[in-house]
Amino acid sequence: MTTGNHQVRVWDPLVRIFHWSLVAGFAAAYLSGDDWLRVHVNAGYTVAGLVVFRLVWGFVGTRHARFDNFVRRPAAVVRYLKEVVGLRARRHIGHNPAGGAMVVALLLSLTATALSGMALYGHQEFLGPLAGLAGGLPDSAGGVLKEVHEFLANLTVTLVMLHLAGVLFASIQHRENLVRAMLTGWKSKESN
Repeated sequence: MTTGNHQVRVWDPLVRIFHWSLVAGFAAAYLSGDDWLRVHVNAGYTVAGLVVFRLVWGFVGTRHARFDNFVRRPAAVVRYLKEVVGLRARRHIGHNPAGGAMVVALLLSLTATALSGMALYGHQEFLGPLAGLAGGLPDSAGGVLKEVHEFLANLTVTLVMLHLAGVLFASIQHRENLVRAMLTGWKSKESN
């Protein structure tokens, strides 16, 4: 869908709601940590639910939301990154190859973080969907689960920082406000 001023709708409302809800949910989970267990657990479940939604929407959603629109082979991602370094990367209306790879990396990292959190919660509190599996583990497993969960959460934060750097760099390189596009859903059809 386009408007008279050469704008094209790229991000549908569900993608935008997912994106900003995920930002809020992950931030709440990360910042609450050990201090506010109930907040942490509820935020973690919210993140897990959002990831499940995004996985489904990646197959049945709108054009630019579908994985087949932006997930590329590793060679294409590497080629694109070389073009970025050479300041000759072409602009993409939807996700560029590096952005697509980042979506996949974040979804994998968030999934692993949520699952490890559920395992830790099941082991320590005997609650949650993995309580039956994790609750019976030896006491020594608690420390390992905690370390794994914290590592994965920090890995996710690192990926988020790389994502933000990529958004900033692409916004500058192509003279477009990608944050505004994720708020409004619209991008210019042509490069600025």
